[in-house]
Amino acid sequence: MTPKQVIFKKVSRDKSVAVYLAKRDFVDHCDFVDPVDGVVVIDPTQLKGRKVYVMLSCTFRYGRQDMDVMGVAFRRDLFLVTRQVYPELQDKEKLTHTKIQQKLLRKLGDNAFPFFFEFPDNLPCSVSLQPGPLDEGKKCAVEFEVKAFCGEAQDEKIDKQSSVRLTIRKIQFSPENTELAPAAEMTFEFLMSEKPLQVKLSLQKETFYHGEPLKANVEITNSSSRNIKDISLSVEQVTNVVLYSNDKYVKSVAKEETDDSVPSGTTLKKEYTLHPLLAYNKDRRGIALDGRLKHEDTNLASSSIVKQEVLKEVQGMLVSYKVQAGVLSGFCGVPDDMVFEDFKRDYLKGVVYGDDDESPAEL
Repeated sequence: MTPKQVIFKKVSRDKSVAVYLAKRDFVDHCDFVDPVDGVVVIDPTQLKGRKVYVMLSCTFRYGRQDMDVMGVAFRRDLFLVTRQVYPELQDKEKLTHTKIQQKLLRKLGDNAFPFFFEFPDNLPCSVSLQPGPLDEGKKCAVEFEVKAFCGEAQDEKIDKQSSVRLTIRKIQFSPENTELAPAAEMTFEFLMSEKPLQVKLSLQKETFYHGEPLKANVEITNSSSRNIKDISLSVEQVTNVVLYSNDKYVKSVAKEETDDSVPSGTTLKKEYTLHPLLAYNKDRRGIALDGRLKHEDTNLASSSIVKQEVLKEVQGMLVSYKVQAGVLSGFCGVPDDMVFEDFKRDYLKGVVYGDDDESPAEL
């Protein structure tokens, strides 16, 4: 018995148009991005001669949607494309690109019409800053949305009663690089001590995935006359808001504090395990997330991979990670360009509820 395919469905308030999507997470594989494919179902009696359009948009929002300071709106459309699906401009067979579209068209009948979008190379991935418990309104985020609507023309004002919108996510994935093992080494000299303290911090690999523990190796050679104690390690998330404000947020998303000591003239070699998970940071304001869909959990934001010849300002927000080690008498950190990649790999399973009146359907 073959497993059933979960389909995301949402219907407009006047029942004139409905959107069906097989998934809401679309993966950026670095060399290509999963296309957005779905089906729109119409009710000709409710359309009353109007046309049906589908829009794919990418928006960066820095502040509430209604904010407008001195004529500057804190919202920018990074990408916007609209296509007419009814009346058809081509045969359905030419517009059908995937097997799930074929299956939906057979099941939903003659009033079902396919749509298909491809992401350009210069778009960022979905990312949002986690609001605080008392924050209200729209959050700072890069968001993607599929919208279907009815109208006489695509540039007229959209009637909310005859439109439907579904938030989707563009998420980052990168193949694991096992050849590169990040490492940093620093030497500290103390007053009244002839010999230095040497600290080396290394990781087993560069790429880490969501939920995967991060193992860091610390090697301390204490040739100084001081006793070293209270060794700590942390994973720092660095988020640069490069559009409008150029703000920078540095948040510790995992920390390990120990009472390990390195007396004068001794050496310590030890592996520490860190767990950078959203589960331990759910109430912290300003943590960057992999976007968020209603009724669904998410992950810490993936590291941003900016392709060549793409302006960083177009990315909205850039996220990176670094591992730092600290001791009571000195400090050693991995350089800013030594980041580990944290990606979402697991896909949605089972029946999932979406925004507002959206309900799941199974095929």
